Amino acid sequence: MPVRVYIEDTDAGGIVYYVNYLKYMERARSEWLRAQGFTQRELFEAGIQLVVHRLECRYAKPARLDDGLEVGAEVLSHGRCRLQFGQVVTRRGEPLCEARVDIACIDADRLKPTPWPPALAAALARQPSAQSQDVQPPV
Repeated sequence: MPVRVYIEDTDAGGIVYYVNYLKYMERARSEWLRAQGFTQRELFEAGIQLVVHRLECRYAKPARLDDGLEVGAEVLSHGRCRLQFGQVVTRRGEPLCEARVDIACIDADRLKPTPWPPALAAALARQPSAQSQDVQPPV
């Protein structure tokens, strides 16, 4: 997913503020979900929320004002109610920030883990790089 760095993304020195990389990654995961035929709104209306359970991030090089970036989101593994993404933010192919993001599927009312809706579970099963893991995260 392409992203342009705007002034509101940067600190006083014109360098992207660290938390904004996480926002870019969130957008890429939402676009991945949309490409699978789902939206966050539809899931929420069905009583499902996708929440970040764990995040591990490494910053390698800074992005700056007006840079054109690419943000990727690849499913690394999934289970009954969890999903792990590998994500990278690059500039002209050079990695700037890399992360592993664990997502939990929860019941929006009870705030407890719940299995993926059947259609989304089927979409996850079709992911070529994904490995199924039936481990349930403590949420």
